[in-house]
Amino acid sequence: MKIIKAAIDDFETVKLITHETIKEIYPHYYPKGAVEFFLKHHCDEAIMGDIACGRCFLAVNENDAALGTVTVSEDEIDRLFVLPKYQGMGCGRALLDFAEDMISRSYDEAKLCVSLAAKSIYLKRGYKAVGYEVVLCDGGDRLCYDIMTKGVKDI
Repeated sequence: MKIIKAAIDDFETVKLITHETIKEIYPHYYPKGAVEFFLKHHCDEAIMGDIACGRCFLAVNENDAALGTVTVSEDEIDRLFVLPKYQGMGCGRALLDFAEDMISRSYDEAKLCVSLAAKSIYLKRGYKAVGYEVVLCDGGDRLCYDIMTKGVKDI
C-alpha cells in the first residue's frame, strides 16, 4: 500500500470512499439526521477544495485501487475514511501515521474531530479528548463528537 496526493481526477474516488463509509458505518452510531449532516458536511465543494489545495490523500493498493482517504490541513486531520471492506487491514493506521508525520514537521500537536465510530481507535493511539460538541441536526437529531489532540513531536 502507498499513500499519494489526490488529484482533481480523484474527486469521485474520494467522495465515494467518504460517502460509502458514512452510509454503511455511521447509522450504527448516529440517528438519521446526524448521518445526513455528515454527508452534507463532506459535500462536493469541501472535497474539491481540499483536493485543489493539496490537502487530500489516498491510500492505494499495489493495483492502484483506492482503499481510503485522509485530509491534512495544517495541524488538523480530517476526512479519514477507509472503505468498509478494507477496514481492519491496516489502511487506517497507515493513513493516520502519514497524517501525524506530516503534521509533526510543523506542529507539536495533531487535532481532530472524532466520530463515535472512531473514538476507540484514537484513544488507543494516544489521543486525548479536549472538548465535546453537540450539533442540532434535521429532525431534532443530535450529532455528538469529541475534539481530540495528541502530541506528535518525537513520535
